[in-house]
Amino acid sequence: MIKQQAILLAGGIILLVGLFFFAKTTGPSTEPADSGPGMQASPGSASAPLTTESIIDAAKQHLSDAQHSAVIQLEQSVVRGDVKDQKIRIYRQLSDYWRDSLNEPEIGAYYAGESAKLEKSEKNLTFAARLFLGKLMATEDAGMQNWLATNAKSLYEEALKLNPVNDSLKIELGTCYLFSTISATPMEGILKIKEVADRDSSNMYAQLMLGLGDIRSGQYDKAIERLTKVTAAEPQNLQAIFNLAETYERKADKANAIKWYTIAENMVTMPDAKKELQQRINSLK
Repeated sequence: MIKQQAILLAGGIILLVGLFFFAKTTGPSTEPADSGPGMQASPGSASAPLTTESIIDAAKQHLSDAQHSAVIQLEQSVVRGDVKDQKIRIYRQLSDYWRDSLNEPEIGAYYAGESAKLEKSEKNLTFAARLFLGKLMATEDAGMQNWLATNAKSLYEEALKLNPVNDSLKIELGTCYLFSTISATPMEGILKIKEVADRDSSNMYAQLMLGLGDIRSGQYDKAIERLTKVTAAEPQNLQAIFNLAETYERKADKANAIKWYTIAENMVTMPDAKKELQQRINSLK
């Protein structure tokens, strides 16, 4: 793996670890998949798929007049801009403004992705895709899952066109399918990850994601087998350790759940995470 890929992978793992401390790997939803950004949602319809337009419009309802004017000005600048570099710059500004000033990270990720598509940069496409993937793995709302997964999938596919041999991108693309209903065939995501795992059994990232897929589908024994393999190869992998503990808890194996939650507690430095883990340990005693 080249240095840049290693840095990107590490960044993705750190992001997902942080989100997973407070997100459950629940089973897949049966709600219909999103048809993708740009489709019109029916006002007031609970079953209408989320779209980029509906998400941005809803967020605008909570903006102050000054914030709303700033967003509209940037949006109109995109429409007027005929130069690619100008559009890239404005999309970046929209991304930063929505994410940092308006506390809307999903919309910020969308505009980061739009900028990355124009740049055709593997690094920036991957960065934006991982923003979506991190939020995807932390949400339990089916409509939001599918909107996030649809956007992440598009960005990963663009990045893979630039670097078809990047296994990390293939694994994360498969994960988009695992944590959403964007495909009618649940195995599609598993197969994308297994392609990497079967070719390279030492790829612990693939084993980790397959383990998370096993948890999601209720195959706890298989998940424990995979996650144990990951922790043996990577003793500092907090995401694997935490999910191994949670899987034992789901199997009502309190002794092993306490063992792995304790290992996680000894490794984390965030006070809130330590408190959450200690509470889980105490509840199991």
